[in-house]
Amino acid sequence: MRDILDLERYPLDRPGSVEWRRLVDRCSAELAEHGMFNLAGLLRPGVAERAVQDIQPVMDMASHTHKRSHNIYFKPDMPGLYAGHPALQQVETVSHTVCADQIPGSVVLAIYGYAPLVQFLAATMGKRELHPMQDPLARVNVMAYRTGETLNWHFDRSEFTTTLLLQEPEAGGEFEYRSELRADDDPNYEGVARLLEGRDPKVKRLRLAAGNLNVFRGKNTAHRVTCVQGSRERMIAVFSYYEKSGVVFSEEERLGFYGRAA
Repeated sequence: MRDILDLERYPLDRPGSVEWRRLVDRCSAELAEHGMFNLAGLLRPGVAERAVQDIQPVMDMASHTHKRSHNIYFKPDMPGLYAGHPALQQVETVSHTVCADQIPGSVVLAIYGYAPLVQFLAATMGKRELHPMQDPLARVNVMAYRTGETLNWHFDRSEFTTTLLLQEPEAGGEFEYRSELRADDDPNYEGVARLLEGRDPKVKRLRLAAGNLNVFRGKNTAHRVTCVQGSRERMIAVFSYYEKSGVVFSEEERLGFYGRAA
């Protein structure tokens, strides 16, 4: 793994050491204050490019294209909101997905299953432990966004989201987010409406570089990827971990996300 990850800069393989503890504390503090942290340059030079070269043929020939109109909740309605409420504004997302079962033996899957990384992520999130997902399709997804395409405003279902950027586009494709827009006990529908209408001054923009690992609080942080421009697509791996072991998607969920059940 030392040929893949910069373990001198990020001592993931030395749990409990002073250096490891210092990194965990820094990332936990950033997560608490900003709702996210980044490990810039986690991948060694050339690793992201090699990963893209391996995945690109599958992405070009066998990815699942997902195009849909949706609201920020990915639900047709929400309790207490009337039809047409500005918090239910429709937006459009277009993406292309390669699933874990399509890239066996890939460097991306090796990173995902690297036990010291999983242990480190659990520590930064204040979790006793995390487990890789057991779903053969959903545990790792590689998403591509091509010119004119975007991942629009949404909340994630999971408390935390972990991504690894493999390729930057020529332009656009920036990560925009609004931390803690809602809480478990406060949906803040009026705040959501302000965001969708472009009236929220607390929206932040982040341009990630290839090789960056990013963790953010996706459940209560609204986020999107701005429209990609140019001939080079934005390619990013999404890692799914859970506090309990053995998690898999239902057949209905697989069909909805990937167009196939197996």
